[in-house]
Amino acid sequence: MNLILMGLPGAGKGTQAQKIVEEFQIPHISTGDIFRDAMKNETPMGLQAKAFIDKGELVPDEVTNGIVQERLAQADTDDGFMLDGYPRNLVQAKALDQMLSESNRHVDAVLNIDVDPAVLTQRLTGRFICRNCGATYHRLYNPPKVEGTCDVCGHHDFYQREDDKPETVKNRLDVNIKMNTPLVDYYTKAGVLHTVDGEQEIGQVYQAVQKILTNL
Repeated sequence: MNLILMGLPGAGKGTQAQKIVEEFQIPHISTGDIFRDAMKNETPMGLQAKAFIDKGELVPDEVTNGIVQERLAQADTDDGFMLDGYPRNLVQAKALDQMLSESNRHVDAVLNIDVDPAVLTQRLTGRFICRNCGATYHRLYNPPKVEGTCDVCGHHDFYQREDDKPETVKNRLDVNIKMNTPLVDYYTKAGVLHTVDGEQEIGQVYQAVQKILTNL
């Protein structure tokens, strides 16, 4: 079973990925992890990627594709895999189809965890941190027991990380929507896209995922 996991930041992909791996026993291939491994192991593609990263440049598609191809050639992917963070654009999607066809494989399903950007903004901008002890809270999911007072140390001074500020979150979501939209169209036309309502409770989201994968 060869899967691609898609979803905007904050959609809950990580949680669902963990559950899929536990039940279906396929490797979870995250782009960030394989880049780090390829550079650490000094594979030919890893060394090329490092040369771009060291200069502060974006890694070109052909190098990214090469690193994914190296990873998909490993024996643990023989019975399937789940890609997360790749493909990021149509060039990569077409390259993936090509590399899989060379080993008589194909993408069985693309799971798109769909959450309204307004809901994601609430999820992603709700986090704040106690400046004194570093305890983390969330306005919606984990507020302090007494408003404005840290449960751990009793201090009243909180701050928000730059990454969690509304303008930063909006920009991240906009960039990801722009990148994901052509991929959603591409995999819809290929007949392999399955959209899952990511606004449900975590267990319900996984039930929907489980049903799709069991029917493959």
